[in-house]
Amino acid sequence: TIVDDEAVDVDFRHKPFKVLTASEEYEGRAIIIATGANPRKIGLEGEQTFGGKGVSYCATCDGPFFRNQELVVVGGGDSAIEEATFLTKFATTVHLVHRRKELRASKVMQERAFNNEKIRFHWDSAVVDIKGDQKMKQAVIKNLKTDEEKTLDAGGLFVAIGHEPNTKLFKGQIDLDNEGYIILKNKTHTNIEGVFAAGDVHDRNYRQAITAAGYGCMAAIDLDKHLTESSDKKE
Repeated sequence: TIVDDEAVDVDFRHKPFKVLTASEEYEGRAIIIATGANPRKIGLEGEQTFGGKGVSYCATCDGPFFRNQELVVVGGGDSAIEEATFLTKFATTVHLVHRRKELRASKVMQERAFNNEKIRFHWDSAVVDIKGDQKMKQAVIKNLKTDEEKTLDAGGLFVAIGHEPNTKLFKGQIDLDNEGYIILKNKTHTNIEGVFAAGDVHDRNYRQAITAAGYGCMAAIDLDKHLTESSDKKE
């Protein structure tokens, strides 16, 4: 049965586990958490206006649609550098906009980016506006030290400033790391026996639909095994 509703609270302290929505309460002997993670946004109006029309949060997904265009990547960590480097396969130029004077990415990733002639760095800067009509056409960046603004002609903007796992519901019941991702104890098992996790809610590295689906399959197998073993013990 598929229930089209939003979970507002959970209780994993006792079995059966409980999941509450605005109108119903559901109980289960085992649960898979697959609430995912959302990309952090810049917070600009144009970010929403041109979502899917130039603004993206996944270079691997959307990069091939931006062949022979100038692109902008926002961020300075491993994800941003990885996306910028990947996008040079398609773009004429990739503008990397970072709020600081130096990158937070690993040395290997930095060297790879610095040696790539297609990547241009805009230090101490932030994107302050996104312009266009039917699609994005320009990004306005501002130097945070001098307040100088300049407009870049760009067909796409890729935001790579991290993700926020959807785990607020589970705080205090499931072990989370300092960024809110679920910590797996073994395979797809959480710290609570009978509660499993799958996908971006625990995976900070791959963040692809196919890997999330793979984790979902693994969690389903682990859950089935758990229920079978629990039934055998009762007998």
